Amino acid sequence: MELKNKKWTEEEFFKVREEVLAQWPTGKDVANIQDGIEYNKTIPDHKNFAKKLVKAKQEGITLAQPRAGVALIDKHVELLSFLQNEGGADLLPSTIDSYTRQNRYEECEVGIKESIKEGRSLLNGFPGVNHGVAGCKKVFESVNLPIESRHGTPDGRLLAEITHASGWTSNEGGGISYNIPYAKNVTLEKTILDWQYCDRLVGYYEEHGISINREPYGPLTGTLVPPSTSNVVAIIEALLAAEQGVKNITVGYGQCGNLIQDVAAIRSLEEQCNEYLKANGYNDVFVTTVFHQWMGGFPADEAKAYGVISTGSAAAALAGATKVIVKTTHEAIGIPTKEANAQGIKTTKMTLNLLEGQRMAMSKELEEEINIIKAETKCMLEAVYEAGNGDLAIGAVKAFERGLLDIPFAPSKYNAGKMMPARDNDGAVRYLKLGNIPFTEELKAYNLKKLEERAKFEGRDVCFQMTVDDIFAVGKGKLVGRPE
Repeated sequence: MELKNKKWTEEEFFKVREEVLAQWPTGKDVANIQDGIEYNKTIPDHKNFAKKLVKAKQEGITLAQPRAGVALIDKHVELLSFLQNEGGADLLPSTIDSYTRQNRYEECEVGIKESIKEGRSLLNGFPGVNHGVAGCKKVFESVNLPIESRHGTPDGRLLAEITHASGWTSNEGGGISYNIPYAKNVTLEKTILDWQYCDRLVGYYEEHGISINREPYGPLTGTLVPPSTSNVVAIIEALLAAEQGVKNITVGYGQCGNLIQDVAAIRSLEEQCNEYLKANGYNDVFVTTVFHQWMGGFPADEAKAYGVISTGSAAAALAGATKVIVKTTHEAIGIPTKEANAQGIKTTKMTLNLLEGQRMAMSKELEEEINIIKAETKCMLEAVYEAGNGDLAIGAVKAFERGLLDIPFAPSKYNAGKMMPARDNDGAVRYLKLGNIPFTEELKAYNLKKLEERAKFEGRDVCFQMTVDDIFAVGKGKLVGRPE
C-alpha cells in the first residue's frame, strides 16, 4: 500500500489482513473478525479500558496502572491478580516480551518451553501472539479490571488482532513512538502503515459498537525528552489514529522532573491535541492523558526510589492526568518482583488519594511554560504538514529525514540525532542543540537564555557535559547534574 493519511477502505484492510493472520498459526484464531466483536459485546463496562478512562476523566480522578508481564499464562494471571488485589491497581497491563516485539515467534515458543521446564519466566514479558486468543482470554477472564497491551513493537498487527479479540480493550504504541525509540533499521513508511492497520482495526471495532482505547507512547526514549518533542509525536499519532476511525485516545508524557514543566506539558498536550483533532474535523474523539513516572536512571536505594515514585504521582495528580504509569523501587536493579510492583502502586495511590481534587493553580510561571511548549509544538507540527504538502503521514517521514523532528538518544538510523537537550537552572528540560528543528528566533533565544542562566550559576559554559551530568543526576539523588 502507498503511504498517505487516508482512511483505509474495508477492501484494503481485509486484503492486508490475510497476510497479517498468516504470520503465525494463532492468526487462524481471529480469522472471523466477528467472533472478537461478539466477545467484546459481552464485556461489562468496568472491564472496558476506554469506558473506564471516560468515567475517570468525568469524575476528575487519576487512575494507577503498573507495568507487568511474564511468559506463562498461569504465572501471568497470578502476577496480574496480585497487582489487582494486593496492589490496588485501577487498570492492568500485559507487558509483551522482546521476541514478540520483533515478530520472532519461533524463539518465543522456545522461551515458553524452557520457562515451563524451569518453572519461572525466561522471557521478559507475555508472548501474546504465541498464547493466542485462548491464552489471552484466559488472562482477561481471570481478573476484574481492563487490560492493555504494552510492548514496543514496530509491527504489532497480529498482536493487536489477537489481544482485541480476547477482550483487551487498549493497545499502546504508534508508527513513530514504537519505531524511532525502539528499532534501528525499520523505515517509518513501514511502521506508520503497520500502525494505520492497528488503528483501522480499532476503527472497525468502533463501527461495530465496541469502544477500544489507543495510546501513543509518550516518553519516547525516556531520557531528557523536551515536552514539545514528545507532545508533537503524540499529537501526530493521535491524528493518524483518528483518521482510521479511532474514537478513544490517550496521549502521554514522561516525567521530566520540574513540577511546573510537567504540569504544563500534560495540560498543553491535552489542549493542543483537542484543538488539532477538531481543526481536522475529528469532532467525536474522546481524549485522555497519561503521565509516566520517571523513565530515566533510578537510585538503587529503595527509600530514595519511593521518593522518585511519589514525586511522579504528585505531578500526575496536580496536572490532572487521567492515569499514571507506575514505576517500582527495583528499577535500578532489574525486573521487579510482584511485591515491589504492588508497593509501587500503593505508594502512587496514597499520593493520588491525598491530592484528589487538587490541581496546580495557574501562575505566571505555569502560563509561560504552557505557552512555550505550545509554541514549540506548533512550529514542529506546521513543518510536518508543510513537508508532506498537507499529508501528515508523508510529512512525518519527511520531517524525520530532514531532522525537523528529532528524538534525543534514539537508536533509529532514520532519526537525525542532532538535537541535544539539557536542563535549565530550575531542572526544566530545554533544547541545548536544535539541529534542524524549525523554531522561531524567539524560541531559540528563550532556550539559550534558560541554559545560560544555569551556566552562569554553575560557573561553566553552556556545554554537552551538562547533558551528560543530567542523565546520571537522578540516580545520584538530584534533578540537575551540577559539576562535582
